[in-house]
Amino acid sequence: MRPRLSLTSALTIAAAAALVASCQSKAPAPSQDRGALSTMERVAVAANNCWFKSGDATFAAYKLAPELNSFSGRPRILVVHKGSPESRPLLVVQAEGNPSKLDAFGPMMDSPARPRIAGDVVRWAGGNKSCS
Repeated sequence: MRPRLSLTSALTIAAAAALVASCQSKAPAPSQDRGALSTMERVAVAANNCWFKSGDATFAAYKLAPELNSFSGRPRILVVHKGSPESRPLLVVQAEGNPSKLDAFGPMMDSPARPRIAGDVVRWAGGNKSCS
């Protein structure tokens, strides 16, 4: 089994790039909440739109199960089989802290979709709503 993919470094690079870009613009950029809940809300909305509502073939057999109200301080989204949502999740994406540290793990992170999932999650966490 592969170790968990930590998206913290990629998110830090994306945040630094956004900071540099904001310094070059003349209009002040709106401040974006980087806390775990806000980050996972952005990821959940974009994942739902880009992976599920769009009819993406990679995610056609699955459904999104957001668990954003977390008493553990780790809001997360789960990707589960459509026919058996109570079964073990195939993908878990969660965030913790402020600024948030992202973590993605599960069987889908051992599949060919891994680079795409990681790229999408980092992009969405940074505030970009575009689909890949």
